[in-house]
Amino acid sequence: MKKRTWAILAALLMAFTLLTGCSTGDGLRGPANAGEVSAFERTKRMLFELQSFRAIATVEYRSNKGSNVYETIQHARITGEYRIEVTAPEAVSGSITVSDGRQIHQFNNRVNGRVSLMLQETPERSEIFLTSFIRNYKQSEEVSVSVADMDEGVRTVLEATIPGSHPYLTMARLWVDNETMTPVKLVIFDADGSERVIVTYHIFEYNVILDDGIFTI
Repeated sequence: MKKRTWAILAALLMAFTLLTGCSTGDGLRGPANAGEVSAFERTKRMLFELQSFRAIATVEYRSNKGSNVYETIQHARITGEYRIEVTAPEAVSGSITVSDGRQIHQFNNRVNGRVSLMLQETPERSEIFLTSFIRNYKQSEEVSVSVADMDEGVRTVLEATIPGSHPYLTMARLWVDNETMTPVKLVIFDADGSERVIVTYHIFEYNVILDDGIFTI
């Protein structure tokens, strides 16, 4: 009797696995088992508990005329302060943009005198930060989560709409490594689904202590 009961349970478990493990296409699929649901919950907790970060990342802007790629060092707080330094290409290396949450300044630390320019905020700059994605994800009426099996490992993928009416920045998708719980890539899409901004994280430090001084001139 016990053997028969275990055989029935095993058959039911196999059927459930087949039903819930179907692919949704494009390399993405919904959570297929308790382990993947747990990975999503850990990813969401990591994002919602993030207060600050420091990262080395490549930022690529794409347009109909081609693309521009920048190597950057990023610092940001969930409260809105950020600092981004461009380290390549050589023509713009040393350019630094800082925001204390109220004013934005840009200067180049390789220029004598450090001429500072006051800037207006633009989505092309502010939306490249993970902190902006988190705020959008929390506020978005349309969010989704899926799982991507990639050569480098399994990733949890989250999507969120970007508020406003910018024609080229309408939706963002974030890939998070399920093993390390660190962001891997952030992609921003236009209304047609084309990739417009791609942020690839090479080093990401979570909830680091950031001195107020790095966000001021």
